[in-house]
Amino acid sequence: MDAIRLNEARRDIEATGDLLERALKLSGLVTTLFQERGFPLVVVGGSAVEFYTEGGYMSGDIDFCRKSLRAIPQRLMQEIAESLGGKGLGRNWIICGLYVDILGILESETVLAERVLSTPYGDVRILPPEHALVERVLYAAQDKECIASARQMMAAALADSDFDWGEAERLAALPGFKILPELRALKEEISRG
Repeated sequence: MDAIRLNEARRDIEATGDLLERALKLSGLVTTLFQERGFPLVVVGGSAVEFYTEGGYMSGDIDFCRKSLRAIPQRLMQEIAESLGGKGLGRNWIICGLYVDILGILESETVLAERVLSTPYGDVRILPPEHALVERVLYAAQDKECIASARQMMAAALADSDFDWGEAERLAALPGFKILPELRALKEEISRG
């Protein structure tokens, strides 16, 4: 992306008042800049939940993981952040008023492909919703403050005709999660309204 288009994108993102829309646009721009340099990124964690719930849950930052085993050079991360007017060091910045974190390599037990959202500044890959839901249910079982985000993610999953319940249950039953009864109970609770 050339400097003129980059500056136009940055000004547009900074001027976007809706925080969900701003996060989506910035995610598209960050993803595009890293992809152009050979490092595909995936939105994960609370940021994925934020996008799936269309802002019903707001995470407060944008979390990315890289898809390749090859590490992203620290200098490259800093150059990209600085090209966007970002402030911060290493893997954590504030860009266009939002926190952006590059967490490391993507860890996901699902066999499903990431979902893709199109933005004005490029496509954004997002952790599959099945994995995002199972993570949220696990966190809710560990910390009551996470119950609200688990409920919101469950509601989004129930409204998603492409959601793979078999895969969600398979993930929930894995030794790394062990929350199948909790997933089923939450699904029943949210389904009843």
